[in-house]
Amino acid sequence: MVVVLLMPTAFAWAQQVGSGASETQSAAMSAAIHDLQQQVSELRAAVAEVRSEAAQYRAETAQLRKELQATRDQLATESPVPAYPNQTAPAEAPAAVQVPASPSPLRPASLEDRVASLEESTQLLNGKIDEQYQTKVASASRYRVRLSGIVLMNLFDNRGAVDNQDFPTWATPVPMAGPNGVFGATLRQSEIGLEVFGPTLAGAKTSGEVSADFSGGFPNLVNGVTSGLFRLRTADLRLDWDQTSLVIGQDNLFLSPLSPTSFASLAVPSLSYAGNLWGWIPQVRVEHRFDLSENDKITLQAGILDNLDGEEPYFAPENQPSAGEGAGQPGYGLRTAWTRTVFGQPMTFGAAGYYARQAWGFGHHTDGWAGMTDWQIPLPARLSLSGEFYRGFAIGGFGGALGRSVLFSDQPGLPGTAVHGLNTIGGWSQLKFKAMAKLEFNGGIGVDSPYAKDLGTFNNPQGYLPFLAQNRGAVVNFIYRPRSNLLFSTEYHRLRTFSYESASWTANQVNGVMGILF
Repeated sequence: MVVVLLMPTAFAWAQQVGSGASETQSAAMSAAIHDLQQQVSELRAAVAEVRSEAAQYRAETAQLRKELQATRDQLATESPVPAYPNQTAPAEAPAAVQVPASPSPLRPASLEDRVASLEESTQLLNGKIDEQYQTKVASASRYRVRLSGIVLMNLFDNRGAVDNQDFPTWATPVPMAGPNGVFGATLRQSEIGLEVFGPTLAGAKTSGEVSADFSGGFPNLVNGVTSGLFRLRTADLRLDWDQTSLVIGQDNLFLSPLSPTSFASLAVPSLSYAGNLWGWIPQVRVEHRFDLSENDKITLQAGILDNLDGEEPYFAPENQPSAGEGAGQPGYGLRTAWTRTVFGQPMTFGAAGYYARQAWGFGHHTDGWAGMTDWQIPLPARLSLSGEFYRGFAIGGFGGALGRSVLFSDQPGLPGTAVHGLNTIGGWSQLKFKAMAKLEFNGGIGVDSPYAKDLGTFNNPQGYLPFLAQNRGAVVNFIYRPRSNLLFSTEYHRLRTFSYESASWTANQVNGVMGILF
């Protein structure tokens, strides 16, 4: 009985549902018909526009034909004139040049041509995408990252004894039982670097970089000389505005920006401790560029640096303060440079100053300072001259006085030990000849010389590095780049180091280099 009573209600509900579906279908069909009518109207308008343009083209073509016929009639009535005095008119007019038909608004390309062009464009785009995928370095963030570095192979032959056979910095006495000459190979000067390009912050483009090599020593293993330890070189953060930059991190010594060109010595710059001040030093600096004219500009750099004095870590691996850091203040640096374009290359002259205070314990303080100048001069005949000169006091942290800032009268750290700072003077210069885009020749000399009166202050001076009086270096090399990412180089390096007793030791190195940059 319940079912019988509900049947009329269900029938009425089904009629309502069917009526609603019919109304929906009618509305959809009306919308489709309206869209079709609109498309037909647009098509008619496009056809009318094409017909109008075709009529205009026909009129222009008829006008051009009339002008061409008039020009022909005029030329036929006049006598032919040779193009050059010694030439005559050709006896027979050349045949008409057949110009291949090209797509135009009146003659559009065929469907096959359009499909072929589309397939070609698609293949090109796919190739570019595949290339970008292969060269892309993945990042945890959405910012662009670039990987770079060099795989460097050094084959070296040394004559004489040196402090480091891979990349020597000074000569040492030949041991009684040691060899006078050695031959070896190494790849631990290979480098790897990573750059990241971040967002714009306060109108400045942000970027960062970190670079490292494998020249941080050797593990205590069998044949450990082939397993160099990973070592941090530079790591910094940059904020670059239009003419101003802020650099925070461990970077090259901005007071001494140049180094001789050499691929045989990348772990330590060439002529280090022989007139070339350098260092990868934690620092904060500001740079500003003033444009005097289109070809002239002045760069001003100022910053603070970690106050290093050349000491080796005493309690590895703990980081104990050096005498410079123990003074409680950083080192201060200022540099200015003038640059002008000459012979299509920048010519630069720079001058810099440095000050730092050092605390050596028991009330002994030393005020380190330095004045520096650098130059980079393009010359005619594919030549260029570069170099640096310095005069300083207690600048062992930059390699001055062969890495020493002071000398001691007795063992360091004793209450009665006197401390005396070292004055030093030195510099280097290099001449470059660019034979061609892929080949260049370089030759340079350098010298670092502490003052003799400072070396003779104490009868038996002590120091935290070998007691040397002067270091001279000379380097000659050629660098050949058959491709942009491949290089070959051969370098001859001569060292001559003087001891306090006026004895001297000489060592020579011939170094062959092969490198692949990425």
